[in-house]
Amino acid sequence: MRDHALQILQSVFGYDSFRHSQEEVIHELLSGKDALVLMPTGGGKSLCYQIPAIVRPGTGIIVSPLISLMQNQVNALLQSGVRAAFLNSSQESEEAGRVKKALMAGELDLLYVAPERLLSPGFLTLLGRIKLALFAIDEAHCVSQWGHDFRRDYLELSVLHEKFPQIPRIALTATADEATRREIIERLGLEKARVFITGFDRSNIRYSITLKDNPRQQLLRFIEENHTGEAGIVYCLSRKKVETTAKWLNEHNIKALAYHAGLSAEIRAGHQNRFLQEDGIIIVATIAFGLGIDKPDVRYVAHMDLPKSIEAYYQETGRAGRDGLAAEAWMTYGMQDIVLLRHMIENSEADEKRKGLERRKLDSLVGLAEITTCLRQALLAYLGETYPGSCGNCDTCLEPVETWDGTIAAQKALSCIYRTGQRFGAGYVIDVLLGNETERMKSLGHEKLSTFGIGTELSAEAWRSVIRQLTARNFLCAPAEGFGSIMLTKEAAAVLKGEVKIELRKEKKKVKKSKKPRIRRGRGGVEKTLAAGDHQLWKALRERRTALAKEQGVPPYVIFHDITFMEMIESRPRDLNEMSLISGVGEKKLELYGRDFLAIINKYSIRP
Repeated sequence: MRDHALQILQSVFGYDSFRHSQEEVIHELLSGKDALVLMPTGGGKSLCYQIPAIVRPGTGIIVSPLISLMQNQVNALLQSGVRAAFLNSSQESEEAGRVKKALMAGELDLLYVAPERLLSPGFLTLLGRIKLALFAIDEAHCVSQWGHDFRRDYLELSVLHEKFPQIPRIALTATADEATRREIIERLGLEKARVFITGFDRSNIRYSITLKDNPRQQLLRFIEENHTGEAGIVYCLSRKKVETTAKWLNEHNIKALAYHAGLSAEIRAGHQNRFLQEDGIIIVATIAFGLGIDKPDVRYVAHMDLPKSIEAYYQETGRAGRDGLAAEAWMTYGMQDIVLLRHMIENSEADEKRKGLERRKLDSLVGLAEITTCLRQALLAYLGETYPGSCGNCDTCLEPVETWDGTIAAQKALSCIYRTGQRFGAGYVIDVLLGNETERMKSLGHEKLSTFGIGTELSAEAWRSVIRQLTARNFLCAPAEGFGSIMLTKEAAAVLKGEVKIELRKEKKKVKKSKKPRIRRGRGGVEKTLAAGDHQLWKALRERRTALAKEQGVPPYVIFHDITFMEMIESRPRDLNEMSLISGVGEKKLELYGRDFLAIINKYSIRP
């Protein structure tokens, strides 16, 4: 069976060899055993169940949380000649009937279904009448109430083991900390499953975190200077901010579409389809967007606000660079993000246990944002993986952060907050530290405090940095009531007593903005890696792919990924035999598109 699996990998999917632990996972399923797989986005999770479903007799049933994800994966499988289909609420009854008929006739290798459909009594009865190859539960972190994409229907999927105990099951996710892994195992009855953790590192992604300083302009500069004309995702915390950011980008001639739960299902579906099927579209979204998105050529993910946890950050940034080519995860944040998220936690209806967990998760993310050492190293450490040394592909590695002994400054700030009653915002506290006597201050008598004017050695901007970093390290917080004010946490006592030394990061000096109009770069990140004479061929290949995709009504990447084009440009195949050796060109795609793309390559190639 192992030889058969390798033959399927090569002939159907066009890859020479397995990656990571794919072969071991596949062997486990082919042997009739269960598996839990944690593999980074873009690491090849889908092949872990697709190949066994093709090799084993019967149909593989794939539980998938999103209609668009099912459709795109089925489109990609059909392009490779695999017998695949989906059942979901988007289909007319006649079409659904045809799929069920094919299922009953044993004509499907894979069938994608939503958990709601799978768990219906009628469908479970139907499954009992057919030959089953396996069950695959994709995006398995949805089963966890502590995770970041909780789906209540996933809690009932243990019924698969109860009703079909002899059928192997595989649960897959790109990210889950130890607590979430335990919950997945418990809720899905996977106690006997072998756990595969292949590592979380996405070495092709560059991580950058920067302070907010006119964030819209920062975003615009980031896109124009690094990713002109490329697909990207921009995350915002609120629906209103999604709308205004998308509008603002369009006003600056950047194609951006809004996506959030407040929009109609029709608009959301339309925007998502445009993002998947057109080149260079940007989606500006809340976390309502992204689960299961398999578009491989997203060149960047930008966060305009802090997400709620490192798991959410990792999951969302992982939607960039699924094809393995260079990509960026860029985030801007400020103290207001920290205060707002903590305020949301304290005012939520969750019980104290849940609030405590969310506080710890947020604190870990804030710590990551404020770190002075390698970002990747800290990110992976949180996920339970050790990264040796510095990565050289994050902003703290590429531009090392300077630090200073901020113990005395921290004591001054904490003391001032305490003496003013812990009921004012950072701006007021800074005025007291700097000795800026205002009418309000005089009316409260705060100009007579011992902390009045004790901080003149630092600027207002520097004090904002001190207070933000103290908030990030959980020495300051927002009270449950009185949003906008800051107060001391119990951890602050050790700082005031001098029991803790505080090392703070030096903020980079702001570069004066030029009054000259910014010149847009003509090429995005991927094109910059091409040799001088290859840009015309790159453009011609992509234009032909787009035309073919429109003819068939499928996203361009299901025909060929950009990375396959990069290999075509590098190797310049002369005939179909040489074309078949390129990664991602299986037998069916060679038959469908080989001559078409060979003609383009020959047109732009100078042969000796």
